[in-house]
Order: sequence, then structure tokens, then C-alpha cells
Amino acid sequence: MKKYGRVLMLASAISLFAVASSSAQVIVRARLGRPRTAVVVRPARPTPRHVWVSEEWAPSGRTYVYRQGYWAQPPRPRAVWVEGRWRHSHRGYVWVNGYWR
Repeated sequence: MKKYGRVLMLASAISLFAVASSSAQVIVRARLGRPRTAVVVRPARPTPRHVWVSEEWAPSGRTYVYRQGYWAQPPRPRAVWVEGRWRHSHRGYVWVNGYWR
């Protein structure tokens, strides 16, 4: 029960810092990892052209939610997927979304 309470408190704190814009940044004081109940299973690649897009935290309303990885086709030839990451700032951690380069 204590773990659930801590998760709920952290989710509430994250919600307080979020704004409605999808370009908003959420500052967190503790690094969030993959949810403990999540099992990452990478299915077979649909075609040789598909690239694995790793799981990440996606904006959803006034907070971020965990999104599992998936196969995607690059938007143009020779495009490379750059994974999202947590960036440390003086106020906590900020999620930087993945992108095509």
C-alpha cells in the first residue's frame, strides 16, 4: 500500500507541473522508470524498412503517460530514430521526446 501511495503522490506532483500544451515540459524530482508491471516484448519486424521506436513518456492532457515501443516506417530515406531521454535540469528531470533525424 505504501508503494501505491508514493506512486499516486508522484503522479499528482507531475500533474501539478504539467500544462495543456503538448510542447509542455514536466519537471520531476525523481527519475521515472518503466512501470514495474510492464513487460517489453518486441514483436517481429513487419518489413525490413521498419525501425523500432523505443518506449517513452508521451504528453496526455495535463500529465505524461508511459507509451510502449512500436515498429514505424521512417518518414524519409536514411532517417534515424533518436530515442527520447530524461534530461537533468536544476529543478529536476525533463523528458525530451524522441524524434526522427
